[in-house]
Amino acid sequence: MAPPAVRSVLPVVLLGCGGVGRQLLRHIVSCRPLHANQGVAIRVVGVADSSSLLVAEDLHSNGLDDALLSDLCTAKSTGSPLSALLARGQCQLFSNSEARRKVLDTASVLGKTTGLVLVDCSATYDTVSMLKDAVDCGCCVVLANKKPLTCAYKDFEKLVSNFRRIRFESTVGAGLPVIASVTRIIASGDPVSRIVGSLSGTLGYVMSELEDGKRFSEVVKTAKSLGYTEPDPRDDLSGMDVARKALILARLLGQRISMEDINVESLYPSELGPDAMSTKEFLESGLAQLDKSIEERVKSASLKGNVLRYVCKIESTGCQVGIQEVPKNSALGRLRGSDNVVEIYSRCYENAPLVIQGAGAGNDTTAAGVLADIVDLQDLFLKTA
Repeated sequence: MAPPAVRSVLPVVLLGCGGVGRQLLRHIVSCRPLHANQGVAIRVVGVADSSSLLVAEDLHSNGLDDALLSDLCTAKSTGSPLSALLARGQCQLFSNSEARRKVLDTASVLGKTTGLVLVDCSATYDTVSMLKDAVDCGCCVVLANKKPLTCAYKDFEKLVSNFRRIRFESTVGAGLPVIASVTRIIASGDPVSRIVGSLSGTLGYVMSELEDGKRFSEVVKTAKSLGYTEPDPRDDLSGMDVARKALILARLLGQRISMEDINVESLYPSELGPDAMSTKEFLESGLAQLDKSIEERVKSASLKGNVLRYVCKIESTGCQVGIQEVPKNSALGRLRGSDNVVEIYSRCYENAPLVIQGAGAGNDTTAAGVLADIVDLQDLFLKTA
């Protein structure tokens, strides 16, 4: 049986060739049969890293072919530049400022004709102005990168000004449907009063392991060896990644706040920070200095039948991020390993919150969430007869 005719063609430019970006390209290629049966075609017309842009020669009829995309993933995973793929033909390379100009030219051309999805899988603030310009060109935007949504409020407002054309599910819970659930509840006229969540796989793992009597320093080092932390674990222990996710959720609820308005508890003092000691020094001597205070908090919570979790709490009165005691038998208290969990309270979910739980980190899970966001835009790209 022949697959159905293609209903929607979605041209895509990808910003960011790191772990999530590469996994997204692999997902796009491997899902071709599935999407063909749904009448959807995703055409990757450009891929950019931090210094250059590889773009298809013919933007309107052909994207970068699947073999080239697979080779691109292999090349970038070994540290090779995008220029290594030029010999394949059927593509052009633009570097530095030229790359930015070409992205905007592509957005301008396709935004007014076939449409374009600009996908940001980078981890930088540098894409903000480019994304805003793309929005002005009528393009759709899909984000895994949290930073464009957590800078100045006016930038957030600009990016979400046409909510039909932006998706950012993966900025908060990787592939978990947190953003979709919150927006559906709000759209139903049911006001969300509170969101409580454990939104860091790294800190979720650390907190749950402490219940077994392990030392904080031991658990953090194990988490690092398992690949759960950043190369410098203080990037996770600072709580700033959780704070960015909390800010996105708070803004989604209509709060006009910035990062400065969020009370964030870092798990290390400034004297153990990056300005005071190297990563090596922190791991070898600084980390152990935190063991006693954390152990005391674990024991204090246990005496009351509670456990420690690193959570964000978003309410009308403000937004807090840090360690909290929670009942051991609650959704947060039962959390083990690197899973995420979010509790959403509203009028309909006042006494029994809507609970969303599952893998909330990892390149594969995040990339799958990004791909789902791209496909969710298909009705804006219906082919005309």
